[in-house]
Amino acid sequence: MLLRRTVLPAAVLALLTLAGCGDDDSPSTAEDPAPTDGVTCQYADDGMDPAKDVEPPLDVATDTGSVPVTLGTSVGDLALTLDADAAPCTVNSFVSLAEQGYFDETSCHRVTTAESGIFVLQCGDPTGSGSGGPGYQFDDELTGKERYSAGTLAMANAGPGTNGSQFFIVYKDTPLPPSYTVFGEVDEAGTKLVAEVAAEGSDNAFGPGSGHPVRPVDIESVTVG
Repeated sequence: MLLRRTVLPAAVLALLTLAGCGDDDSPSTAEDPAPTDGVTCQYADDGMDPAKDVEPPLDVATDTGSVPVTLGTSVGDLALTLDADAAPCTVNSFVSLAEQGYFDETSCHRVTTAESGIFVLQCGDPTGSGSGGPGYQFDDELTGKERYSAGTLAMANAGPGTNGSQFFIVYKDTPLPPSYTVFGEVDEAGTKLVAEVAAEGSDNAFGPGSGHPVRPVDIESVTVG
């Protein structure tokens, strides 16, 4: 299964064996004046040390509509479109982490292939171990009708209400239960790049068809807007 820490939700385990005002260049922090209009979110301490020094997001999500993001990686740029209407608190967290440089100079630690039964690239853990997070967690934003088709951008978790920083990109239609918050999509070219990485395989470190990508995917930068 897919998760924020090394273990994945039980339903997928078998398959895998498997934070604001300031100048425009300043990351939002919990100390900045909080906006009053938007969706209220809760980011709770998860009892773990952050994988990188980072502030939790502000507890009001103000982004709406589509938020463009460019994920600059060692295999090429991936164009993401975040859906702030469908998953405001998730997008609020992702944007906060991105603006603080949390994802910069990190590696996508897991790719899964046909042997695992699912087709995803998992990223967002600065430790590269599958166990790292930002030191906080937040609730799922689910409809119960989630589908994980190629190009889907979704949160990895370790069970209900345990979202942190880890996310996954689906490069081929994947049968997963509607347990993972979908918060955007990757464009066709970016999805193709991920599929090419997956075609080179994994080291099976997490089980058959699930491990570190043979062709490393290093996140160099994340640009919002």
